[in-house]
Amino acid sequence: MTRRIGLWWVTGVLLCLPLISMVLMPLSDTSEPRYAEIARLMAQSGDWITPWFEPGKPFWGKPPLSFWAQALSFRLLGVNEFAVRFPSWLSMVATVGLLIAFTRAFFGRQLAQWVAVVYSSCALVYITSGAVLTDPFLVLGTTFSMTAFMMARHYPSLFWRYGFFVGLAIGLLAKGPLALVLVAGPLLLWLLPNIGGRMVQFRALPWTRGLLLTALISLPWYVMAEIKTPGFLNYFIVGEHFLRFMDPGWQGDLYGTAHEKRHGTIWWYWLQATFPWGLFGIGLLLSSLVKKGVRAVIKPLADSAQLSYLLAWALFTPLFFTFSGNILWTYILPCLGAFSILMALGWRNWVEQSTWQFAGNTRWMAALVPMILVLLSLFAYVSPNHFKTEKGLVHFAALQTKAGTPVYYVDDRPFSARFYSGGTAELLKINEVSAKLDNSTLPVLLAIPKKRLNEVVHALSVPVQKRYENKRYILFETSPGLAQTAMSIVAN
Repeated sequence: MTRRIGLWWVTGVLLCLPLISMVLMPLSDTSEPRYAEIARLMAQSGDWITPWFEPGKPFWGKPPLSFWAQALSFRLLGVNEFAVRFPSWLSMVATVGLLIAFTRAFFGRQLAQWVAVVYSSCALVYITSGAVLTDPFLVLGTTFSMTAFMMARHYPSLFWRYGFFVGLAIGLLAKGPLALVLVAGPLLLWLLPNIGGRMVQFRALPWTRGLLLTALISLPWYVMAEIKTPGFLNYFIVGEHFLRFMDPGWQGDLYGTAHEKRHGTIWWYWLQATFPWGLFGIGLLLSSLVKKGVRAVIKPLADSAQLSYLLAWALFTPLFFTFSGNILWTYILPCLGAFSILMALGWRNWVEQSTWQFAGNTRWMAALVPMILVLLSLFAYVSPNHFKTEKGLVHFAALQTKAGTPVYYVDDRPFSARFYSGGTAELLKINEVSAKLDNSTLPVLLAIPKKRLNEVVHALSVPVQKRYENKRYILFETSPGLAQTAMSIVAN
């Protein structure tokens, strides 16, 4: 009883620790402030159909579910880091709840506690639970579908029988048709070895009404989005779901750059995403193979409907992305629920059978990732200028200058500058700087990238004074009354 209570305490602490980082960590370029700015524009404009990359440019890269949640959170909690990250945390907590319910039903209450500990302390889960990303919403949808599929036959309530289809709709509104692949793939992988015996599981679901429910929830937005900004469906379906993965150097991305990687890189990402449990699990697996042999380890997995289902769920995502060259480590997230259940089974069995007196204390591994991230968050709060964020520069400019004086970012304008300035930070190309200064009768704030400093400062036609410096930029203020010239700035 004491151990079970202890595991629930560990789970509660693990679930709540990301809240600290959500408050302390500034939004660092690129992904977090990019999505946060899209949500801020949605909350500001009240346009709930089309997410906008910037005024006048629609964002066709992702469906709107995460932006809806983040924009609503902005309206309720104000525009700040915690508000925009809070919906991801809620998605993670809901996902943990689904995994606990599934594990309790098939493997018992105690194992459910172990699963909650393993899942919530995996590196990728912990990080994304407090991050401004679309992936936590995708995983909520796929996890709902995958758990409901097995639960529907044994616990045929409306929640589970229709939960599978609600999960598909959540996935479609969070990430798009990829969600269908990440659900259908594991199901087919599990079904094929024993079609006759496992089709009964498929018959437990109300497919006609369920798919109609999925369509009613998700398709109206797709139709309205295409009508409002024609061209969306072609870019999103063809570009984002085929060309992105089939062409490692895809140049059609309207909002970023392709992440070209070697084939098989997804497995390296798997090790990172599952840390520290992936390495521990590999050790347990190798130990079992040496002691029992391959057949003795594989046969129980193949014979059990639940274990083989979890194995298919855990393996499909990395297998699917093995031959894709355009990937991110967040792509691993949908399979980590199944991995956590399998890991918890192996971990519990090892603890119970091990002769090592400290085996039960291996729970300390769950503290590795949270401890590192909390310390990193404290460091970021004390020294934000060591990170790729424009929060400090934008806030300094707002405090030190007259209200309404914009900051001009030269050559490039980071997403964090757009977000923290409320969209007022402006962009100047290098060849536009001199003309802007010549035509201005008031002081101008210029955020110049350090890598282009000499090139820009030599081109200035008026004296400038250094006001602020962060990791990537130096903020200068122009003033005709300054004795310091542009050339002396460079010399110093």
